[in-house]
Amino acid sequence: MADQYAHSGEDKRPTETPAIRWEEPPEGPVLVLLDQTRLPAEEMELVCTDASALVEAIRSLAVRGAPLLGIAGAYGVALAAVRGFDVDEAAAALAGARPTAVNLAVGVRRALGAYRAALAEGGDGRRAAEAALAAARALHREDAEASARMAGHGLALLDELLPAGGHRVLTHCNTGALVSGGEGTAFAVALAAHRAGRLRRLWVDETRPLLQGARLTAYEAARSGMAYTLLTDNAAGSLFAAGEVDAVLIGADRIAADGSVANKVGSYPLAVLARYHHVPFIVVAPVTTVDPDTPDGASIEVEQRAGHEVTEITAPQASVAGAGGGIAVAPLGTQAYNPAFDVTPPELVTAIVTEEGVVSPVTSEALAELCARARRTTAR
Repeated sequence: MADQYAHSGEDKRPTETPAIRWEEPPEGPVLVLLDQTRLPAEEMELVCTDASALVEAIRSLAVRGAPLLGIAGAYGVALAAVRGFDVDEAAAALAGARPTAVNLAVGVRRALGAYRAALAEGGDGRRAAEAALAAARALHREDAEASARMAGHGLALLDELLPAGGHRVLTHCNTGALVSGGEGTAFAVALAAHRAGRLRRLWVDETRPLLQGARLTAYEAARSGMAYTLLTDNAAGSLFAAGEVDAVLIGADRIAADGSVANKVGSYPLAVLARYHHVPFIVVAPVTTVDPDTPDGASIEVEQRAGHEVTEITAPQASVAGAGGGIAVAPLGTQAYNPAFDVTPPELVTAIVTEEGVVSPVTSEALAELCARARRTTAR
C-alpha cells in the first residue's frame, strides 16, 4: 500500500529531499520515496507500506536509476520482513519489476541473503528482519561512498583527457542524486567539475519519451547552480558537428562481461556520434552494475515499455485526455516501438568509471579484474 503527500520543493537542493528513506512512525515502518514522475512541478512523496506498492513505484518510474533501484530492492525485502509478509514472494516480485537494471536484483539478493543467514543461525523473524534492514542500510551507505569515489575518478579522467579545461559535457537521461544514495554517477562527475570551476557547460538531452533529462537532470543542474542547456535528443548531432561537445558522460543500467553497456535509449546514437567526432564517450557506474553472468550485449534483456509513452505526452499537473493518462500526439491505434534502453558495444566506450577505478580500454579481461578487485576490497 502506498500513500502520498506533497510538499514544496522551493529553496531546497536535490539532496535535501532524499530520493529514498526508511522511516519508523508509530503505525509501523515505511519506505518513503520522492515521486520522480511529479518532478519538477512538485515534490511529492510516496509512502510504501508493503513490497507490492514498491513494485508499482518501480514500474511507474516513481523511483528509478540503477543504483537507487538496488537500494530500493534491499529496503523492499526489509519492509516485507519487518511487517511480517512473505519475504521470498516479495523478493521475487521486486527482483522482476524491471529486468534490465541489474542493481535491483543485486540489492534484493543482498537483503534476502542477510535475512536467510540470520534464520539459519537460529534467529527468529524479528532478528532476521533486523539483519535485512541492516543490509539495506549498509548498501545505501556504500552507494553514497561509491558515488563520491566515482566523482573523483571521473573528474581526474576528464582532466587527463581534456587538459585545456573548460569542459563542455553532454549527458543523457538522469544520473544525479535522484538515482543514488549519494550525488549520483555521471552527473556527480559533472558536478565535481562544476565545483572545481572546470565545467563550462552541461548539455542536457531531454531524453524522450519520458523526459528524464528535461524534468530531472535540468532540475538537479539548476539547483546546483550549474551552467546547463537543454536540447532535444536529435539536436545532439549538430552540437558535435559544431565542435561544442568535449565529452559524453552517461550512466548504465547493466554492463555485460564484455563491456557492452545498456543505458537509457538514445545512448548508443551518442556513442556513434562521439566516435565519429573523436569525442570521449565515458560511462560512470558502480561495480554492482557490471554483470559477469551476462556475457555480451546481445544477452542483455531490454525492457519494452508501453506504447502510450510514445503516442501520448504526460506532464505533471497537466490536464490529460489520452488512454494512457496523457495528451494524444498520434492517431488512435498507432503502434509504437518503445525500448527503455539500448546497448552500446565496448569498442565505442572510451572508459568505464567505477568507484574502484577506471577501465580503459574496455575489455572483458579488464572488467573481470575490476570485479575481482572489488570483491577483495569488500572481503576485507
